[in-house]
Amino acid sequence: MASHTMAGQVNTDSKDTLGDAEYKKREASWPLVLWYIHVYILGGYGIYVTFTTALWSTILFTALLTSLGILGVTVGVHRLWAHRTFTANTPLRVFLMLCQTLSGQGTIYSRVQAHRLHHAHFQQDEDPYYSKHSFLYAQLHGNLFKYSQQQEQLLKAVDMSDVEKDEIVMFQKRYYVLLYILINVLMPVNTPFQYFGEALSNSLFMGFWLRSLIVLNVGNLVNSAHFIWSIHKGFKPTDSNSIFIITKSFWPQYHYLLPNDYLSGEFGDYASGTGSTMIRLFAALDWVRDLHTISSEAVRRGLTEAVEHNRPIVECIKEHVQREESTRPTNHFLNRDKFM
Repeated sequence: MASHTMAGQVNTDSKDTLGDAEYKKREASWPLVLWYIHVYILGGYGIYVTFTTALWSTILFTALLTSLGILGVTVGVHRLWAHRTFTANTPLRVFLMLCQTLSGQGTIYSRVQAHRLHHAHFQQDEDPYYSKHSFLYAQLHGNLFKYSQQQEQLLKAVDMSDVEKDEIVMFQKRYYVLLYILINVLMPVNTPFQYFGEALSNSLFMGFWLRSLIVLNVGNLVNSAHFIWSIHKGFKPTDSNSIFIITKSFWPQYHYLLPNDYLSGEFGDYASGTGSTMIRLFAALDWVRDLHTISSEAVRRGLTEAVEHNRPIVECIKEHVQREESTRPTNHFLNRDKFM
């Protein structure tokens, strides 16, 4: 309580000193702008290389590393560390840390901190990923700018005590530059060149630039996918022809309301995505425990109680979830249809 009060005091003092506009102003991060320009241009050329001169072994190896990088973002950063939807043993946490390093998106610590701020201020001006604006703002624009001084203060108030207790996350934070060079640059580029007989240029354009292009954009969807798959207020099917290829639903809203359900997919799905499948697989191997999920019955009872007693919806649902978890079998993930 004291720390939050102090943070609030810092906010007030800074705002009074700088003025509201300056306090909330975000400036472009030119190193990141240049990085994104290089990723899109050189990664785009990597697509050309894929269909022209690259070896099949290089293509398959790059696809594997790309998939692992995405797994590190979705299952690792998002569902494990940001929302604590399950607990993982040490070997799996090490594996997910290495996968997340392959994404090249910064440390687990910084990504979790930013995502928790995103949830705390969803569809508010303070959200660093512009959830009030548009898909392009959330997907690209928000990643090209430094945090405002207001956001810097809000980040300090984000509770990261659970993450700071994770020695694997803190190890990555401490040695991130070295890990980035070894795992995200040298290994993906050198392996095809050294062992597959691939041309060095092809290894570079595919193993680094194209992979970075794909993982970067898929990883950023964690904060912007609600614009694609979510049904927003006032939406009409006739607003866009995208309905012919995209199924919109209320699952993204559900995630922002109750984020600690391990079955909530990053891309508008629920229980059927690759991330959910991988978590169930890890659970079957006993690498994952304490999988948190919310049944339809718990939601119905919570909504009924909220209406009848005029209480907050989320609070009522969480109460019913706690009662339900005490009676749910530990292997409920093996029969998810019964406990959904």
